[in-house]
Amino acid sequence: MLTRFKIICLFGFIVFGFTTTKAQIETSRWKALIALGVNSPSQDGFVKPFEANGLNFPTINLGVQHMFNKQMGAKLDFGYNRFEQAENTPEFKVNYSRINAQFVYDASPDFTFLPYGTGIVFHAGPGYSMIKPLNDYGDNKISYLNVMAGTEFHYALSRTVSAYFDASYILGFSDEFEPVSTGYGSFNGNLLTFTVGVAVSLSGCATCN
Repeated sequence: MLTRFKIICLFGFIVFGFTTTKAQIETSRWKALIALGVNSPSQDGFVKPFEANGLNFPTINLGVQHMFNKQMGAKLDFGYNRFEQAENTPEFKVNYSRINAQFVYDASPDFTFLPYGTGIVFHAGPGYSMIKPLNDYGDNKISYLNVMAGTEFHYALSRTVSAYFDASYILGFSDEFEPVSTGYGSFNGNLLTFTVGVAVSLSGCATCN
């Protein structure tokens, strides 16, 4: 009788583990991500005497992510950033937009010490940056290729929603401003961003309660 009870318990544990794993994989297969935060442009991306604030608001990121398996996937995301002049520099504002296709690696299973419901995700990939100065320097808009890389720290709020913090660096591949006047109020450097957002499952979860 005791042996039969153990077999039933073991079978039940296996079934529970399988359905839970399947639910988690299905839930994370497609996700929408939205985040809001701040940005810090590299000062060498401006021509003198232009200089931006060290931290600027807002940064807005929107993306769709697809996981090929439990740890590897890809995402397509769009980012909008606004930064403006620091004190005692000429007045200007810049809209920095980008679109990136990125490889995604969920490293959570590799960090076994993480508390339940938390995770770490790395992402990196190429993209395209679009710089649009505002006001008097609107003609100095430029665009160039970039490579973006970052790390996300996730905390599960439910089976289908998680909150996350992301720190990312965008490396731009742009030419020098020639003549220098084409760089007035514009930007051709790198960008550091810090955002907080939510990731929401789009694929659903048939076995979630």
